[in-house]
Amino acid sequence: MSQQWIYTIVYLAWLAGASCFVLGLHRMNSPATGRSGNQLSAAGMVVAVVTTFVYLIVREGGLSGTALVIIVVGFAIGGGAGLYAARTVKMTAMPQLVSLFNAVGGGAAALVAIDDFIRENSGASVDTTIFVVLGALIGSVTFSGSLIAGGKLQGLIPGKPIYVPGGQIVTVVLAIVALLGAAALIAGAAGVITLESAAAVALLGVVVLAGLIFGITMVLPIGGADMPVVISLLNSFTGTAAAMAGFVLGNPVLIIAGALVGASGAILTKLMADAMNRSIMNIMVGGFGGDSGGAGAVAGAGASVREIGADDVAIQLAYANSVIIVPGYGLAVAQAQHAVRQLAELLEERGVDVKYAIHPVAGRMPGHMNVLLAEANVPYPQLKEMDEINPEFDRCDVALVIGANDVTNPAARRPGSPVSGMPILDVDHAKSIVVIKRSMGHGYAGIDNELYSNPKTGMLFADAKVGLEALTTAVKEL
Repeated sequence: MSQQWIYTIVYLAWLAGASCFVLGLHRMNSPATGRSGNQLSAAGMVVAVVTTFVYLIVREGGLSGTALVIIVVGFAIGGGAGLYAARTVKMTAMPQLVSLFNAVGGGAAALVAIDDFIRENSGASVDTTIFVVLGALIGSVTFSGSLIAGGKLQGLIPGKPIYVPGGQIVTVVLAIVALLGAAALIAGAAGVITLESAAAVALLGVVVLAGLIFGITMVLPIGGADMPVVISLLNSFTGTAAAMAGFVLGNPVLIIAGALVGASGAILTKLMADAMNRSIMNIMVGGFGGDSGGAGAVAGAGASVREIGADDVAIQLAYANSVIIVPGYGLAVAQAQHAVRQLAELLEERGVDVKYAIHPVAGRMPGHMNVLLAEANVPYPQLKEMDEINPEFDRCDVALVIGANDVTNPAARRPGSPVSGMPILDVDHAKSIVVIKRSMGHGYAGIDNELYSNPKTGMLFADAKVGLEALTTAVKEL
């Protein structure tokens, strides 16, 4: 078979893999088809990787024995690590894993760009140089920024904003250095200025170093409440860097996959920022969290709360007409999604109308609550987004809050609070409020939740799973 026929078959296989990505992403629009969409996208990736591997072997020149061993070992290590992570990482740690994947993707794109530049910088075209520089710069920012974001979520780095002395000035200077370095490299490729090979490589090193430090200084000052948005933004960066690597390598499937990730990540970032009533620039300049001495903390300081037992809560739930369940990160930590479904089914058997209120940024990543509840086979029609469910709290008999904090804090409606302006679930409009929480600890924003001192609120202090199981038992005994 001629090389042209081989390349044609490979190209068609790449397009088939890319088509799987597009169709898979479309099917992820709904939890009902999300699993098959994920499987379709995975199948597309298998096609793309296997096809590329076969092409490298059969193309003219082929692969050396050493290169073949390196690729096979890479498959074994990467595939093994991915399989291990998928099977062992808990759902609550998924955001950290996503951050790690972002870092790996960005770092890989940067390494591809750097390698291509070192091999071809003396004869690289302007177009290639542009893609190389952008891939190296965006990949470097993504790599370091994602590691910091993952460290904050894992608790290895404090979740509150960490301000570097002169941080904003340093960040601006780094951005200018990176842009000037990129411009100089592109000008050198265009022949506008003369750059020796060693000087060009050194300049690219400066750009990469500036990008790495920029990623750190960009994410460190951002508080934990904004981490879901930051993860989404870095995911978009990863896709963009991968697309640049695709242009460098001339690989259409990498270009398409990177563009899909970059575009979808950017759209999701904008939607989440809008849901928090904040601009992306405002989030990047300074995030929620860390100012625990602000107005929100003062308002809640010393406020008394009303503790309530499981039997009393069971009576409220069993004889209510309408119950709205508000899941949060505490539910995820306790892996209580199955317990809440069992309680909801028991209430429905008694004629209670049960719905779930889903805040766009509840949990630690976009769609966190949707995924958890779908895993427990909670009927999708019962999951109501914030705008749809908020008007129903006024007619709700009991609002059951499970581990949610900042997204229910009425302090967001008052100027001067660290969460001022953030849209919240109107839980305080319900006739009765029950909060299941292990303690009076703060959420990501680091302030007291004024909902807890509301006279209508009863606090059931317990692990989410233990508390829900106690409520289920108590309802059965009524």
